[in-house]
Amino acid sequence: MFWRGVWGYLPAQIVQGVVGFLTIFVFTRLLSAEDFGHYALAFSVTTLAHTVTFTWLEASMARFWAAERTPEGMATHFASLYRTSFTIIAVFTPIAALIVWLAPLTPAFKIAVAFGLAGAPVRNLAKLAQERYRAAGEVSKSAAVDIGVAVLGFLVGAGFALAGAGAASPLLGLAIAPLFALPFILPGELRQAGGGIVDRTRLKAYAFYGYPIAASLTLALVLASTDRFLLAAFMDAAAVGAYHASYSLANRTLDVIFIWLGAAGAPAMVMALERGGREALRQTAIEQGSTLILIGLPAAVGLSLVARPLAELMIGQDLRAAAALVTPWIAASSFLSGMIAYYFGFGFTLGKKTGLLLVTMAIPALCNVALNLMLIPRMGVTGAAVSTTASFAIGLIACILLSRRAIALPMPWEALIRCGIASAVMAGVVWMMPPLGGFMELMLDASVGGLVYAVVALTLNAAGVRDVLLRLIRARRSVTA
Repeated sequence: MFWRGVWGYLPAQIVQGVVGFLTIFVFTRLLSAEDFGHYALAFSVTTLAHTVTFTWLEASMARFWAAERTPEGMATHFASLYRTSFTIIAVFTPIAALIVWLAPLTPAFKIAVAFGLAGAPVRNLAKLAQERYRAAGEVSKSAAVDIGVAVLGFLVGAGFALAGAGAASPLLGLAIAPLFALPFILPGELRQAGGGIVDRTRLKAYAFYGYPIAASLTLALVLASTDRFLLAAFMDAAAVGAYHASYSLANRTLDVIFIWLGAAGAPAMVMALERGGREALRQTAIEQGSTLILIGLPAAVGLSLVARPLAELMIGQDLRAAAALVTPWIAASSFLSGMIAYYFGFGFTLGKKTGLLLVTMAIPALCNVALNLMLIPRMGVTGAAVSTTASFAIGLIACILLSRRAIALPMPWEALIRCGIASAVMAGVVWMMPPLGGFMELMLDASVGGLVYAVVALTLNAAGVRDVLLRLIRARRSVTA
């Protein structure tokens, strides 16, 4: 199930990656540094609101679907989640509108936040369907929703930016795009609730499971967004824009990789535990953890190596200097964050001890606030990046230690050592390449670095990549014969 999901979700994540890069390339040029900073702040507010309000429902859809065995139980599962979602939307919408109306914000910032919050209910309904697709192994449906919403959201946002909508432009795209997906996915999902009732006992179990996840993700978002608000307080919106551009450039690249592998790995681990027990889970987990390191570690190292030419190519003139400076730190923090969210932290959800996940994320979140308060006044945007990296390192250690009280996933030491050696060799070779600047340097460094890493990883059989490759070749030959 894991590898079927890996290959099935690959096209969607390629599209997500391209759209992510285009978003940075286009909006750092169409928006002023101040507008881009306001967009970054509004996006953080919107994401926090969505996580606090809706994420517990989405997490429960993914975790409890595999355990259902009867049509009646499945109908009750869907009815409980969707009817609760509609009730929350009916309450969320007027309250969010009132808060935005009363908030003492500048008009442009207020409009951006308003459109961001308006899109949260729509994204929740689309996300519920996607989580069900992933849990059921319906890879093509989930990937199609991802691709459609990502492409349409970018095009709509870019159109509004060209029309002069300012900081609200990207958020308008994020709000409007899921509306076009709902007619194709929502009717089929609601039909599965037919005959079901809202089971309060189930909802209580879902809440006890999902709310700690939502709270821990909220803390993770606080960890990732505190620096923006403190930069706005100590400096200005333009500094926020510069930091968000570099953060998005590095984090988006790593995030696409981790989301891609996590979309395949999370349901595979749930299925392994529910239907195969702890030993089946251990085998599936070590495979996923090794694959995350095999792809994520060289990606983080590679981003650090090409920070300057990548910023010259992708980011507008006003923002690129700061972006090149902080990208290596953000690449490191994104790798650490990905290992927490998409591997070690999943032990808490598998063990249904999500309260411990909340404790795990509270530790780095508090550290991040303290470090930002100390370092931003002294180091500016670099201080924010250093604080984030140090906080995620602390968070990873806390996650590994506390997960022993739930289900401790195995540490893929062998993959980490071999992939670390391959990444070090790659870094040494790229470091000696001539500094041509811009697109030429980026392409040369990326191609040479990727080739060197691939050769060394295959030679060392890092994360079993040579075994997987040989298995694919044998399967191909068998099909041809």
